[in-house]
Order: sequence, then C-alpha cells, then structure tokens
Amino acid sequence: MKIRLLFALVGLAISFVLPTLAQQKDAPDPELRQMIDGFAKEYAEAVNNNDAAAVAAFYTEDGVFVTSEGPKYGRVAIEKFYADLFRQFHFSNYSSKADQYSPHLIGTTGNEILEIGEWDCTVEGHGGSPVQLKGYYSSIYIRAGNDWKISVVTSNMSQ
Repeated sequence: MKIRLLFALVGLAISFVLPTLAQQKDAPDPELRQMIDGFAKEYAEAVNNNDAAAVAAFYTEDGVFVTSEGPKYGRVAIEKFYADLFRQFHFSNYSSKADQYSPHLIGTTGNEILEIGEWDCTVEGHGGSPVQLKGYYSSIYIRAGNDWKISVVTSNMSQ
C-alpha cells in the first residue's frame, strides 16, 4: 500500500514539473524579444508619421499583408495600400505589443521568426472624430543579411 502511495506521489510530482519545464523551454529568447520590440517601435513611428514608404520598407520585396480587404502582394502594393489609407485617415498613437510567448523561431535555419500580438491606434477621418481601434496580428519575419524584414502579416480589427 505504501509503495502505491509513493508511486502516486511521484507521478503527481512529475505531472507538475513537466508543464513547468515545457513553459521554460518555450519562453521566447530575450534577444529576439528585444529585437522585435525595437522593430515594433520603429514600425509604430512610421505609421504614426503616416509614411507609407517607411511602413512598406519593413517588408521583403515579395512580402504579403493580409487585410480585411484581402491580401496585398509585394512591397509596392503594400506601400500603395498604406498611401491610400493615409490619404483618407490620419493615424496616431499606433502601438503593437507581442504576446508573452512571442517571438518564436520557426523553420530549421534560425532565419524565420513568428510573432503574435495585439495592436491599437487612434484614427481620424477628414472632418471626423477620432476613433480608437484595436486588433490582433501575426507576423513572420525573415532574416535578410543582418536585418530582419516582414514576410507576412495577417491582421484583424476587434473593435
């Protein structure tokens, strides 16, 4: 009877330890997190300056931005999308934040990162009142030499 109790306690202890070890293993690399956070600040600056060319420069030449209107393929199309958007609306207070588990290295070469997070901003149309918007996104970054570029972004609006 005591041996069964001992095995039960050992099994219980292991069941608590394994998830903890898995969480630690899946924690994002602090250097990658710092890089992604810096990237997000620079991207936010481009959006808050309503600078379509600067936003598009974050993407690879063949990058894809999936919007509620459908995908925009290539840096040129992404720049046009943002230029059209910035002509209609003024963006301010844009920010994004990766979730606590991002970023993740994906692939086998260490040259791809997956980031998931949330964004929010203030948008004002010509003659309209400011509106606060927010949503969620996922991004895949590709290492291009010493730089990282966005390969794919999907985004939604939750409000």
